[in-house]
Amino acid sequence: MSIDSLRRSARATVSGLPQGFWWLWLSTLVNRTGAFVLTFLSLYLTVELGHSPWFAGLVIALHGLGGVAGSPLGGALTDRWGRRPTMVTMHLAAAACAAALAVVTAAWAVAAVVLLMGVAMQAVRPSINATIADMVPAHEVRRAYALNYWALNLGFAIASIGGGAAIFLGYRTLFLLDAVATFLCAVIVFLRLPETRPESAVDPQGEPVEEERVSMFTVLRDAPFRTLVLLNLLVCLVFTAPWIGLPLTMADQGLSPSAYGVVIAVNGIVIVGFQLLVNKLTDKRSPVHLLSFSALLFAVGTGATALAGSPAAFAVTVVVWTVGEMIHVPTNAAATARLAPEHARGRYQGVMGMSWAVAGFVAPILAGAVVGGPGPDVLWASTAAIGVLAAAGYATRLRKALREETEEPAGTVAGASAAAEAGAEEPAGTEAPAGAKTPAGAETPAGVAAEGTGTPSVSG
Repeated sequence: MSIDSLRRSARATVSGLPQGFWWLWLSTLVNRTGAFVLTFLSLYLTVELGHSPWFAGLVIALHGLGGVAGSPLGGALTDRWGRRPTMVTMHLAAAACAAALAVVTAAWAVAAVVLLMGVAMQAVRPSINATIADMVPAHEVRRAYALNYWALNLGFAIASIGGGAAIFLGYRTLFLLDAVATFLCAVIVFLRLPETRPESAVDPQGEPVEEERVSMFTVLRDAPFRTLVLLNLLVCLVFTAPWIGLPLTMADQGLSPSAYGVVIAVNGIVIVGFQLLVNKLTDKRSPVHLLSFSALLFAVGTGATALAGSPAAFAVTVVVWTVGEMIHVPTNAAATARLAPEHARGRYQGVMGMSWAVAGFVAPILAGAVVGGPGPDVLWASTAAIGVLAAAGYATRLRKALREETEEPAGTVAGASAAAEAGAEEPAGTEAPAGAKTPAGAETPAGVAAEGTGTPSVSG
C-alpha cells in the first residue's frame, strides 16, 4: 500500500464527524495525557509512603470498587441532569481527588480519596458515551467510539512516557499535573461541548408525551441488553486477567520484570499504531461477527500464553488479544448505543460500564488466586474457555437483536429512506422537524431522519 493510499485511508477514517465530537475527543486526549495517578499509585504507596504491597493492592482494588458504584450513578445523572453537567462535575471531582492525593498521607485518607476518585472517573464515562451516541449519526457511531478509544490510549501512552521521564519531580507533582489536566478537560467540555440530551417527545399537537420511567432494574429487564452486558462481563474477565497473570507467569519462568515491561508495552504500541487501520478494515461489518471474532481473539491470545516461553512469544500473544481489544471495545459501545432508547442512553451506558468495573475488581483477585493455587496454565486454559463461551453467546443469542448493519434498522437514515420508498409508515420520532438543530448544531433538512436508532454505548 502506497503512502498516498495510507493518507487517503487515514483521512477517510477521521472525516465526516461533527465538530462537537472532536472537542470531546480532545478532552479525552488531554485527560488521559495527564493520567499519572493510577500509573504510579502503587509505587507511591510502597516507595514514598512505605506501605506494604498488600495495602497498595487493596487501595487499587478500592478504585475499581468505586467504579462499580460510579457507573450507574453517572448513568442516572446523565439522563436526569444532562450529559455536559455530569461530565464537568465528575471531571472536577476527579481533579480534586488527584490534588488531594498530593496532600494526604494517612492510610485511611489515601484509601478514601482513591475510592472517591474511582467513583468520579467511572461516573463520567456514561455521559461521554451517551454524548457520542447523541451527536454522531447511527451508522458512524462505531467509528466514533473507535476514534475516542484511540485518543484514550494515545493519551495514556504519552502519560506513561512523560510520567516516567518526569518522575524526578516527585509523585506529588505528578498527581498535581493529573489534577491540572483533568481540570483542563472539564474546561474544554464546559466551553466547547454542547448539551446533547434529547428533548422530551411531543405529540402532533405539540403537547409533551410522558416517557416510560427507566430505572436500572428496567434496563436489566431488557433481555437482549442484559445478554450483551453478561457477555461483555465474560470478555472483560478475560481481558483483565493478563494484567495480573502475565507478570506472574513470566516471573514463574524466570523472566525479569523489565521483560514484562517490554512485553506489555506492545499492547499500547499496537493500539496507538494500528487502531485506525483496524477500524478501517472492520468498518460496516456485522457487529455480531465482530464481537464473536474479538472474543475468539481474546481466547486464542490468552490461551496461547500457557505455551509461551520467551519474551518474543509472550509479545505475540499480547498482539493477538490486543487486536481483539481494538475490535471489541468500540463494537460493544456501538451495540450498547444501538439497544438503548434515546431517553435512557445514560442508564444503559452506566449498566454496561458497571460490567467493566466489576471485572476490574474481581478479575485481579481471581487471577492472583488461580496463579498462586492451581497454577498459570489453569488460568490461561480458563480464559480461553471463557472467551470461546462468549463468542458462542454473541453468535447465538444476539443475532436478532443486533441485526446486520446492511439491513439498516429503523431509525437510521438509510433505513428510514428505504421504508419511505416502500410506502411504509415511519415510526414516530424517526424524522426531525424542518430546520431542527442536531446536537452538533447543524441544521437538519425537512424529511431527513434524525440520527439514532430509537431502539433498545460504553468502554472501558
